[in-house]
Parts: sequence; C-alpha cells; structure tokens
Amino acid sequence: MSSTVIVEDLALDEDTRATQALAAFTALQDGDRRRPQARQRAIEAWLPMANRLARRFSGRGAADEDLRQVAAVGLIKAIDRYDPEAGEFVGFAVPTVLGELRRYFRDRTWSVRVPRRVQEMRLAIIDAATTLTQSLGRSPTVPELAAHLRVTEEQVIEGIEGAQAYSAVSLSRPVADDGDSKELGDLLGGDDPGFELTESLLDLGPALRALTPREREIISLRFYQEWTQARIGAHLGISQMHVSRLLQRALTTLRSHMQAS
Repeated sequence: MSSTVIVEDLALDEDTRATQALAAFTALQDGDRRRPQARQRAIEAWLPMANRLARRFSGRGAADEDLRQVAAVGLIKAIDRYDPEAGEFVGFAVPTVLGELRRYFRDRTWSVRVPRRVQEMRLAIIDAATTLTQSLGRSPTVPELAAHLRVTEEQVIEGIEGAQAYSAVSLSRPVADDGDSKELGDLLGGDDPGFELTESLLDLGPALRALTPREREIISLRFYQEWTQARIGAHLGISQMHVSRLLQRALTTLRSHMQAS
C-alpha cells in the first residue's frame, strides 16, 4: 500500500470518527449525564478542522495560538447550535468558525478603531490581492481590485488607507537610521496646561452666577483684588470671622458646580 493511500485512509478515518462523535453527542437529550463527555469528544474530534481554518489567517499580525483559540470558540458555537436535520455539519461549521475569526480581526487586532466597513474591506482586499497576484503574476492595481470585489475604487482606497491603523508604531522608534538619538516620541507635543486653565475659566462663569451678590463680591475682593479678610470685613462692615465663613461657603458652592459641569 502506497504512502498516499495510507494518508487518505487516515484522513477518512479521522472524518469518520469526527462524524460519529458528533452524531453520538446530538443523539443525547438535554440533561443526559453522558452529554458533557460526548460534547467534549465531538469538540476534540472536529478540532483539526478548526485548526486548518485558523491557518488561513496566519501571518496577518495575530499569534497562531490566538487564532487556534478563536477558531476553537467558533467550533464550540457550531457544535452547540448544530441541528442534524438542517444538513451536514461541515456546511454549518465552516462559516461559523470563519465568522468568528473574521470578527476577531475586526474587533480585537486594530490599534485604532475604524469603521467596520473599512475593517471588512481590508480583509476583502487581502484575499482579493492574493487571488489576483496568483492569476496576474504581479500585484493588482486599485482598479483591478475594485473590479474583482465589485466595489468602487474609492472604497478600495479607503480600505487600503484604513489598514494603516491596523498596527501601532512604538514611540521609541528612531526617527532616522543615521545614528541620530532622536525618537518618534520626541517629535510629539506635550500637554498644554493652558487648555485646562481655559476649561476652568469657562466653567467658572456659570458657577459664579450660583453665588449671592455678597459672596461674589467677597470672592472678587479676596482673589482678584487680593484683599485680606480683615480689610474685606472692614469694607463690608462685618467681622473677619463672618468673612471667613462666607468665603468658605462660596468656595464650596463654586467647587460643587465646577465638578458637576
């Protein structure tokens, strides 16, 4: 017997065992104590198929082990939702596993969140580029990609540009290869405290309107004119202690309004 025949027989036996394991699981009713173990055997029997599907996505920036785990999740969903009366399991499982893998790339591996249509277009462009490169013997152009995908050239360009958000660049990356010690992070601006001050000033106006006229006058004399509490008391004809209480009450009111804004 040739090695090819042996490999084919082994593959056939594997498929047969997987089919039998799934049939044994689906034949058991909910609540049957044998069902969890039968489910586990079915998952293990069909796991090679899930791993083969995961390998299709290898080299796209995700670890192979992560891809196998995602494919396994899709397989488990397929086994749990499978209805034997709806048709063969493969026809149901393959789209389920592939959908789980595509969703993983769409939702988990992008450094910057971009619209879902752009994420899906990027994956479509990758598949189309692989197919067209093999048939054309060269990299396809944007019009060729658009014609193959039956979309506009603008949509293809949007997908290509959106792919730039797929991975991040370290801020420690050197700007040049000429030995210059400057890094990418050195070129980025820092926090401007003026923005925070401006926001505080914008919030201060409405907060001041929540004070009484006397409280506003005390705040103005104390912090804008820089008067002492004793001088404010003499100006208003009240004691320094009374000024202190009014000042504390006014500051508490301002703080609560600005924190709520």
